[in-house]
Amino acid sequence: MHLTREEEKLYAGEYGEALETCMNLLVSLGDIYGAEKLVDISSAQVSGVSYKTIGEKGLEFLKDLADQGLKASVPTTLNPAGMDLRRYDELKFPKDFAKKQLEIIDCFKRMEIEISCTCTPYLTGNVPMFGSHVAWAESSAVAYVNSVIGARTNREGGPSALAAAIIGKTPCYGYHLDENRLPTQVFEVDMELEDASSFYGILGRITGKIVKNGIPYFKFKNCESIKNDYLKALGAALAASGGVALYHVEGITPEAKKGLEITGLEKVVIGKDDFEKEYDSFKTSEKPDLICIGCPHCSLDEIKEVAEFVKSENAKFNAEVWVCTSIHMKSIADRMGYTKIIEDAGGKVVVDTCMVVAPIEEMGYKNVATNSGKAATYLPGFCKSNVIYGTTYEILKKATE
Repeated sequence: MHLTREEEKLYAGEYGEALETCMNLLVSLGDIYGAEKLVDISSAQVSGVSYKTIGEKGLEFLKDLADQGLKASVPTTLNPAGMDLRRYDELKFPKDFAKKQLEIIDCFKRMEIEISCTCTPYLTGNVPMFGSHVAWAESSAVAYVNSVIGARTNREGGPSALAAAIIGKTPCYGYHLDENRLPTQVFEVDMELEDASSFYGILGRITGKIVKNGIPYFKFKNCESIKNDYLKALGAALAASGGVALYHVEGITPEAKKGLEITGLEKVVIGKDDFEKEYDSFKTSEKPDLICIGCPHCSLDEIKEVAEFVKSENAKFNAEVWVCTSIHMKSIADRMGYTKIIEDAGGKVVVDTCMVVAPIEEMGYKNVATNSGKAATYLPGFCKSNVIYGTTYEILKKATE
């Protein structure tokens, strides 16, 4: 692996042990994957934020780095934490958990990493240019930034994304290279998808299980109706069910518009029967005790959709409803009046976290209703939850029954 003279100094520890540790991590990663060099990044996005996922050892690691005075050298945003950083008492998060979570946040703050705590940084200002190199860690954000924006990142681990944020570079391998961004399978969707994120989440679950770490190329019948929120849901479910970090949509995503060569690739047709079979796997008679929307975090349009449901149905929720989003989106929703409408009906617009990385299993929530293909994939294992799946309308309706 070729290093510049300045990189060699970092690697040799001439700028201190802490930077040497970060540089060693990046070089070791590059050696494993055959990178020839490091490449400058324009931004980073760091995971490993919830105390639920990193535990005491992760907290000790972050304290050590922060205590040594390390700072991010490029704009860096943070993945969701394990709780709403302001309303954790009101939402009844465990007190011991809250204490540890705040210590984690303090470490990142000392490293001058933006305490945005969202899995949708591309909605809150971290928007790379097409073709730029970044080091992002959150699986759904990686899928979105690679596919919809056309920037370049591998699916970084929490430590490697943090090291990249500090050094300002990442090993140049994998999805940073043109030849590794080509489709591996073509998926023809032989039906018109309904106008709901949940259907794209189901598609992501179906295709993710088939393509498994490959690069799907989608051909839709009704691609002109696909919204960014649907692409967000598709990529999140692809990443959760199949480890997919990049996909292409004919006529929609930027690299697909360049005319990628897809002749000779295996073609898979996804039809109505496939969707019905996947939906049927979630059929249950259980009544939800928590209804969660916002995995990945809700856009303003998705918050508005919940507010419009409340108004049109004159709804009052009799189950716990979380609308999970970033503090940025909530600020706008507050001004638009959407937050008040939702919370007057008994729901809560929750920031900084989501049901997957929150300790909901410790909080007594067992049956969780969601419109997210990603959450439906992770909840049984991460949270020991039963999943009730449906469109936004369907699962909110359950909260009024």
